[in-house]
Amino acid sequence: MTQDYFLDQLTLGKSVSYTDQYAPQLLQPVPRSLNRQELNIVESQPFHGEDIWNGYELSWLNAKGKPCVAIMQVNVPFDSTHLIESKSFKLYLNSFNQSRFNSIEHVRQTLSNDLSQCADGQVDVFLYTPAQFNAFQVAALPGLCIDDIDIDVNQYQPDGNLLLCDRNSVQSETLVSHLLKSNCLITHQPDWASIAIRYHGPAIDHAALLRYLISFRQHNEFHEQCVERIFCEIQQRCQPDKLSVYARYTRRGGLDINPFRSNFETCWPNYRLARQ
Repeated sequence: MTQDYFLDQLTLGKSVSYTDQYAPQLLQPVPRSLNRQELNIVESQPFHGEDIWNGYELSWLNAKGKPCVAIMQVNVPFDSTHLIESKSFKLYLNSFNQSRFNSIEHVRQTLSNDLSQCADGQVDVFLYTPAQFNAFQVAALPGLCIDDIDIDVNQYQPDGNLLLCDRNSVQSETLVSHLLKSNCLITHQPDWASIAIRYHGPAIDHAALLRYLISFRQHNEFHEQCVERIFCEIQQRCQPDKLSVYARYTRRGGLDINPFRSNFETCWPNYRLARQ
């Protein structure tokens, strides 16, 4: 099955009817292998990690018909067979709006079961009630921001050749940029993100890294795929011993997607940035 054929079957970019009654069949999976074929990492990935989703528009009815709301956190493992297509996820969440559930745990378990089946991997779901909303404080990605470097830019499609490093100098650092922008693979709508790159190895040239990240500006690819591409190209070009890449994308339709990939550490906290 080709990528173009598969993506044409998705509801993304097409007019659809909304339903407010529980409809798990709305969820649509996208094989992770489609993008990983190009990166030559289908059989073995050089990283671990997860995709952290935050949902701010989750609502349902309790057994008496009274509306309930919650903030949702969903963790999809990197090694699930599929990623979850975001528009179908939004449509699926809308189907909870007029559906009755016996308890918040019933809602959480339903979400976990349906999303795990879609992703073909164990998906963990956490729900936070309004009494817990203050836990979602705005934070900042740790690290040195490289955005103020004065550079000329003329490349707006990703090119790993832009990356430079000094193999005679070993460095351990975390670099942050808020200038990452890519576009949806199908609709070409802009996807905005902040990104943190932590590594130990040959010193990465900061200006070159910034040019590389900016080069995604007209690139069409899903969030998860962009982060895996960034990880693989840094690994290939600079060969750090340790590498983590964490992107925090701004929300659309009440959902933000935050892929984390690393070859040495567990996932960072679920930071909520100012733009999220």
